[in-house]
Amino acid sequence: MPSLVLYFILSAVFLYFIFVTLRKRHRLPLPPGPKPWPIIGNLPHMGAMPHHSLAALAKVYGPLMRLRLGFVDVVVAASASVASQFLKVHDSNFSNRPPNSGAKYVAYNYQDLVFAPYGPRWRLLRKISYVHLFSGKALDDFRHVREEEIRVLVRALASAKTKVNLGQLLNVCTVNALGRVMLGQRVFGDGSGGADPQADEFKSMVVELMVLAGVFNIGDFIPALEWLDLQGVQAKMKKLHKRFDRFLSGILQEHKLKAGSDGSGKHADLLSTMISLEDADGEGGKLTDTEIKALLLNMFTAGTDTSSSTVEWGIAELIRHPKILAQVREELDSVVGGDRLVSDLDLPHLTYFQAMIKETFRLHPSTPLSLPRMASESCEINGYHIPKGATLLVNVWAIARDPDEWKNPLEFRPERFLPGGERPNADVRGNDFEVIPFGAGRRICAGMSLGLRMVQLLAATLVHAFDWELADGLTPENLNMEEAFGLTLQRAVPLMVHPRPRLSQHTY
Repeated sequence: MPSLVLYFILSAVFLYFIFVTLRKRHRLPLPPGPKPWPIIGNLPHMGAMPHHSLAALAKVYGPLMRLRLGFVDVVVAASASVASQFLKVHDSNFSNRPPNSGAKYVAYNYQDLVFAPYGPRWRLLRKISYVHLFSGKALDDFRHVREEEIRVLVRALASAKTKVNLGQLLNVCTVNALGRVMLGQRVFGDGSGGADPQADEFKSMVVELMVLAGVFNIGDFIPALEWLDLQGVQAKMKKLHKRFDRFLSGILQEHKLKAGSDGSGKHADLLSTMISLEDADGEGGKLTDTEIKALLLNMFTAGTDTSSSTVEWGIAELIRHPKILAQVREELDSVVGGDRLVSDLDLPHLTYFQAMIKETFRLHPSTPLSLPRMASESCEINGYHIPKGATLLVNVWAIARDPDEWKNPLEFRPERFLPGGERPNADVRGNDFEVIPFGAGRRICAGMSLGLRMVQLLAATLVHAFDWELADGLTPENLNMEEAFGLTLQRAVPLMVHPRPRLSQHTY
């Protein structure tokens, strides 16, 4: 009897080891990556500039890489082909966002468009935004608003007696253009940006938000330590949220009072439309004040700072490359002339200029690391196992500088996007994964169409209307082009310039 029991035990152990061996043999490996530290994992590998650090690690471990940040599996896509697998082939599986402190403490606890869970509420918010703000009809209907606000900016620059902070003025312009469409009025004074403390404060709030949102917060990856707030990130986010909420609540209440006293029932702007939806059931239900403020937060942060910073990078590159600047300006002069400003209708006729804009998006993507996504189910990518719940980061910055895709990738060369270049037909709207500044797939940037038009019109107008001289005797060769990392790619040093009008006087 004892020998029979021993036989069964040994048989069970033998079968168990066979089962484990066969299971391991058929289980796909996890993607390669650096060895994690105990508990904190690979958080020390992220460095001060995560998009740089991850690009360097990808050269060692490959374009599909796995990290362990605290207790969270993170996969990083650092090539166009790998990104297309995640954002095209497996897009539906990566349509949700992972939990994060920014969405919780700043974006009204996931009630905004950017971080809302994929589902009916998200579709409702996206539909509202698209129909009333980002559709082709909406963009055409409000073309005059963009052109008028840019004309205000041009007048301010033409009358400037001292050096100007170009990024600050660009931010005022984009916020006011969006404000007139969303609220029916400017947000900042007359739009000139001169001595406007409110504009200065708003810009600082947006920059702080982008910096905080770009921090790899330990509490997001080690939940047991969240309450300690070791980096002080949560406290800063809560304080910043209060400032934004005061700003947005004031706008909302003022608009409701104005609508009540007007009594016309017309919805001339997006906010009025959203307020009307508080009493109407749609596909995802009624809108609440909190959801409206969360959507306004998205628009006034992601929809303004990204555009103004991209234009600032573009002008800086042209100042550093006078031959390219001359070629862009020659095309503008031939299409537009010297007696008027650029309009939206001119943009399709500016072939070399469009290539220059694409090159700016390539070298200076406004979001260097894509907003994180999360695997709803486990899946296989390029022969590797991607576990359920893994966070996905796409290194947009690294992909756009991949030497396997781009010749001399660190050079600013618009000819890449012209016939004879590497990508003559490349599109930045999420279809060509070699350059995806707005992301791709279901959660591509909702404001992409508006952002593109605003960047193009602003940049074309500034190049056409002004000569640019660097302030404080700085030469183009010595212009600081370092980045300040955050959720968006800011310049480490603001672009300070002297604008010199170059068109007929009556144009200004």
